[in-house]
Amino acid sequence: MKIIVPMAGRGSRLRPHTLTVPKPLIPIAGKPIVHRLVEDIAKVLNQDIEEIAFIIHESFGKKVEEDLIAIAEKLGSKGTIYYQNEALGTGHAIMCAKDSLSGPAVIAYADTLIRANFNLDQSADSVIWVKQVDQPEAFGVINLNEANEIVELVEKPKEFVSDLAVIGIYYFKDVGVLKNELQSVLDNNIIHGGEYQINDGIKQMMAKGMKFVPGEVDEWMDCGNKEVTVETNSRMLGFLHEDGENLIADSVRLENATVIPPCYIGEDVAVINSVIGPNVSLGKGTHVTNSKIQNSLIQTHAHIKNAQLNNAMIGNHVNFDGDFTSISLGDYSVLE
Repeated sequence: MKIIVPMAGRGSRLRPHTLTVPKPLIPIAGKPIVHRLVEDIAKVLNQDIEEIAFIIHESFGKKVEEDLIAIAEKLGSKGTIYYQNEALGTGHAIMCAKDSLSGPAVIAYADTLIRANFNLDQSADSVIWVKQVDQPEAFGVINLNEANEIVELVEKPKEFVSDLAVIGIYYFKDVGVLKNELQSVLDNNIIHGGEYQINDGIKQMMAKGMKFVPGEVDEWMDCGNKEVTVETNSRMLGFLHEDGENLIADSVRLENATVIPPCYIGEDVAVINSVIGPNVSLGKGTHVTNSKIQNSLIQTHAHIKNAQLNNAMIGNHVNFDGDFTSISLGDYSVLE
């Protein structure tokens, strides 16, 4: 099994945090989004992962590439890097990794996290992960026949089709078939919204009688902007706490401090005269003094003093000493 991860976008809706770090490497509960994504997929598949192919922009740099290769190796997989330097759509992004498009594979876009527990339908040519939503008109949805097979993909339907939204994770029994159809999309210049789309390759597969079925997830968490990323951090902390995962490093220094779970507190963090939690992540090397922090995501080596934070997102190497509550500060910012 392979996992293909298109992640070349910089994540403009999550600025300023993505000005220095690509969105898929933003930590959620102490671990990069893309790391959690591939881990969760590997758990669902319950199969050996032969290769994880990451499709990035070349400008991300060698350090990002090394981090991604390390993520793959931690899962016992080969890590491969491909480049998509032009924003030409989902179908084009996948084809940038065409040398890895063979055999069974999952394609997963690295701006979402899931919780799921189901068995893949081995008789299907493809499984498309979906989640029931309240406002299907805002999403791409699937249309099912009486046999619970997907017969149509409908983008933002004006009239009700279904309430099962496509979340951007797909399984293909042989991803080489999708590769051939997407090559046809590129060769025939089939464009929607100015881009080459994965859906056009999928629709050609459906037209040839291939079987697509839904795989419904229990939880679907977005990381699109600051507000939902902080919410996703809180939800993930809750799930990990329920799973009994240890979220507080042994090297944490607590002095006259209260920690209200669930919280992630990384290595070499110091919390002094402060109350932390619930739903707070503190990255490695962060120092918090005379503060109360809840429902917030703070990355590494930040220094927080005299703060009352709620619904805050703070980047790496930030100095903050102030009265603001719901803030969003990118890396290396100073607000005192």
